[in-house]
Amino acid sequence: MKALSYSTFALLLALFSSSTFSQTFTSTTQATQLIELFTFEGCSSCPPADRWINKLKQHPKLWSEFIPVAFHVDYWDYIGWKDPFANTQFSNRQRQYAREANLSSVYTPGMLISGQEWTSWRRQSSLKLPSNTTTTGILSVMVDEGMITADYQATKSQTSDLILNIAILGFNVKSDVNAGENSGHTFTHDFVVLGFQRIALKRAENGLYSASVDKLPQLSVQSNTLAISAWVNSENNLKPLQTTGGWLK
Repeated sequence: MKALSYSTFALLLALFSSSTFSQTFTSTTQATQLIELFTFEGCSSCPPADRWINKLKQHPKLWSEFIPVAFHVDYWDYIGWKDPFANTQFSNRQRQYAREANLSSVYTPGMLISGQEWTSWRRQSSLKLPSNTTTTGILSVMVDEGMITADYQATKSQTSDLILNIAILGFNVKSDVNAGENSGHTFTHDFVVLGFQRIALKRAENGLYSASVDKLPQLSVQSNTLAISAWVNSENNLKPLQTTGGWLK
């Protein structure tokens, strides 16, 4: 057998590398339910909600039927602990949910599912998702060496522009809290939002919405295990229309 030439070997290596770093996440036509937790490390009532979310990491329906994301808010910073994962953008997101009457008030821990306040999680030892018969468009997101390309094929005409949300999630992220209500505790976070970006989708004549960005959102904290969650909502309403995501390799 003849040895491969250097140019042939380099080509094969390039093809292998591109396939290794290219991932595509695609929803079905059924709406994937987005679970949003608004939490804060310095809040004494938040650790049970954080632990509840963490347990979903091993759930067999994760990524296919539901995707959790944990937004850390900053409006409790004044009580003595500055949450390293908190962001004013996340606090404002929760406030907007309240303004849209999808959340009774701004509080932690606050949980929403598919854009609606969800309090029954407190009574669940294991996950029981609300009935979900909503069919919607297909959302496909490709990550290729940091570049993100998304397409959303809407099944219904939209009365407003659409927004693509991209959240990079960290797992097994440890944090020592040395002030505030949880001083002296060490927490391990899963599904914690480390990077977040909102992008306007452009609509083509065939009804396909698309967007692209040349790099992943900047991370507030580094993590060895990452996932992506992406969802679409209308410009004037945070309620998700479709969601997709999965582990980043």
